[in-house]
Amino acid sequence: MTALESRPNAWEPLTPGGVARFARAPLGRLLLVQLIVALLGAAAVDWFLHDGWFPTVREAIQQLPTEGEIRSGQLDWRGDSPRLLAEGTFLAFNVDLKHEGNIRSPADLQIEFGRDGFYIYSLLGYADGRYPAGWVVAFNRKELAPWWGAWQPAILAIAAAVVVAGLMVIWAMLATMYFLPAWLVGYFANRELTPGGSWRLAGAALMPGALLMTAAILLYALGALDVVRLAFVAGAHLVLGWIYLVVSPLFLPRHPAIAAVKSNPFSPPGTGQNAEGGGEKSDKGSRRAGS
Repeated sequence: MTALESRPNAWEPLTPGGVARFARAPLGRLLLVQLIVALLGAAAVDWFLHDGWFPTVREAIQQLPTEGEIRSGQLDWRGDSPRLLAEGTFLAFNVDLKHEGNIRSPADLQIEFGRDGFYIYSLLGYADGRYPAGWVVAFNRKELAPWWGAWQPAILAIAAAVVVAGLMVIWAMLATMYFLPAWLVGYFANRELTPGGSWRLAGAALMPGALLMTAAILLYALGALDVVRLAFVAGAHLVLGWIYLVVSPLFLPRHPAIAAVKSNPFSPPGTGQNAEGGGEKSDKGSRRAGS
C-alpha cells in the first residue's frame, strides 16, 4: 500500500502529494478547502483596503469644498485647480479640470478628476473615463463625509463577497481548462486518474498559487513589496499552479493493470514471474541431488 493510499484524507494543498490526494477525495472536500483559501484572500484584500486606501479616501473627502457635484456629465468644482486632495503610498486623488498634467503623484494609483471626466494613472499607464450623463453625484465634504462613514463597513463586506465569489468561479473555470492536461500527465505516467479526479486535482493545484498571492498582498500592504514585485508575484503564482498541475499526478498510485506487471517486458514468453519461480525450484532440486 502506498503512502497516498494509507492517508486518503485530503486537507492540505501545499505539497504535490497533498494536491494529488484531492483526485481521490469527495468534491465537497475540495470546495471546502477552496472556500477557506478564498476567505483568506478576501481578508487580505479587506485589510489592504482598510489600511491602505480608506485613510486616503477620508482625507480626500475632508479636502473637498462644502459645495459641488457632478451633474449632466460635468464636474461643478468650487475650488482651486489643479489641486492635490490627498496622497498616500498606494492611492492619490487630485482635481485638474483641464487635465494639464501639473500634478503627478508617486502613489501606485492616482485618480484625477477633470471637468468632463477622470483619469486613472498607474504603473501600466493611464485610462480615462467620462462621468455618467444621467447621474447626479455629490462632490462636496458636507454630503460625502457622512455617506462614507456610514458605508465603509458595507463596502468592505461587498469587497469580501466579490473576492470569494469571484475566486470560486475563476477556479472552477480554470479547473475545467486544466483537467485535460492533468489527465494526460496521469495517463502517460500510468497513474490511476479519472477525468473527474483530474478536475479535482486541477482545482487543488491552484491553491498554492492563491496562498502565495494572498501572502504577497499582505506584504504589499505592509510595505515589504512594491507594486513591481507584486506584479511579478502575480505572474509567478500562475506558473506555480502549472507546476503543481504537472507534478502532482506523479504522486498518484500506478494504474492496477500496470502495477500487476512485475516481470521483465524484454524477456521471452514463458519466462515471467511464474517461470522464474519454477526455475528457482529446479535449481534448488539440482543442488539437493548434487549434495
